Amino acid sequence: MTHVLIVYHSQSGNTEKMARLIAEGVKEENISVELKNVKDASINDLLNAQGVIIGSPTYFGTMAAEIKSFLDESVKYFGKLKGKVGAAFSSSALVGGGNETTVLSILQALLIHGMIIQGETEGGHYGPVAIGAPDTRGSEECRQLGRKVARLVKKVG
Repeated sequence: MTHVLIVYHSQSGNTEKMARLIAEGVKEENISVELKNVKDASINDLLNAQGVIIGSPTYFGTMAAEIKSFLDESVKYFGKLKGKVGAAFSSSALVGGGNETTVLSILQALLIHGMIIQGETEGGHYGPVAIGAPDTRGSEECRQLGRKVARLVKKVG
């Protein structure tokens, strides 16, 4: 069964809110979605998903240690994620808090795995970001990311 895996870490609940909004977008495209807090995720989950979306709060301009550890462990499957669709999102406490660098650091790992990443011409070019809880704009960008990844998963097959 075709499905998208969303893995996230959330200390305050804001990144989790974003993950749930992204999951709504995936479901709108009639694709199965699996939403997991990183503490409940296994790197083995990566093998069964056709799309992987990873979200993290921004800590010192990069991903949380929990997400970094998960990605470091994924080296076990280096070369086996090639061709899968990938995406990322982040939340932070303030404007200029490093959201884009966090998203890019996650995307960098996914690209090294050979995953397919699609940019965005409007809104968050690299992936949705939120300052605190996602506002109306951020919420729609999250849903749009879910729809976009689901559509790309369908195309890639």
